Amino acid sequence: MSSDAAPRLLLVDDEQSITESLAPFLSRSGFDVDVAADGAEALRVIASRHPDIVVSDVVMPVVDGRELLRRLRRAGDATPVILLTHVGESGERSAALDEGADDYLNKPFDPQELVSRTRAVLRRVATGAGGLVSSEVVEADGVRLDRPARRVWRDGVEVSLTPKAFQLLEFLMTRPGEAHARERLLSVVWGFDFAAHTRAVDNRVAELRSALGDDASSPTYIETVPGVGYRFTRSVRRA
Repeated sequence: MSSDAAPRLLLVDDEQSITESLAPFLSRSGFDVDVAADGAEALRVIASRHPDIVVSDVVMPVVDGRELLRRLRRAGDATPVILLTHVGESGERSAALDEGADDYLNKPFDPQELVSRTRAVLRRVATGAGGLVSSEVVEADGVRLDRPARRVWRDGVEVSLTPKAFQLLEFLMTRPGEAHARERLLSVVWGFDFAAHTRAVDNRVAELRSALGDDASSPTYIETVPGVGYRFTRSVRRA
C-alpha cells in the first residue's frame, strides 16, 4: 500500500444485512473495501487482492473465521486479522488471540469502534510490530516471553507469574506502545464483558511490576496511562 492509497480492507461475513450496511460505512471512513461471504471466498480474495487487513466474523459456513485465521498463519501469511465474536464467547476470543488474531470485537459493536481498532492495528503494522501477535517468542530489553511454554525470563532469570499475569504481559508485549483501557484488558484476559472488576487488572499489573523489578513511579516496561489503563513502553522484537 502506498502512503497516499486507501488501506485495502476485506470484510468477511455471511450476514448480508451486516455487509450491506458496514461496507459502505467503512468506505466512507477511508478504506478500499472488498466483501466475502465466508472464509473460503475470503482466501480467494486475499490471494488476488492482497488486502492490508481482514475483518472477519467467526461463525460462518464453509470456512469459519478461526479456520480462515489458522490457514493464513499456517501459510506464513501475516495479514492482520480482526475477528468479530458474539458477547459471551470468551473462549472463542482467547483461542483466536492465541492463534494469531490481531484483535477482536464483540457483536453487536459500534462501527466507529471497528474503524478505530482497524486503524490501531494498521499503525502497529506500520511501525514493524504487526508480526508480534503471531510470534512464539518475543523480547524487550531483558524480558523474554515464550508463548508456547508459558514462561518468562528477566535478564536470563526465570520469573514466576500467575496465569492471568502471564496472559496480561503477553497481550501488552505483543501490542507495544498502545494504551489499553482496563475494561478492554479485563475482557481480553478474564473474558468479562463488563467493568465490575477492573481492580483485578491493577492487581495483576502490580504482580508484573514486582516480578520484573519495574517501578510504577518510573516504569521501564509497563506505564500507567491516567484515566485509561496501561501501556507497554519498550520496543519489542521477535526472538
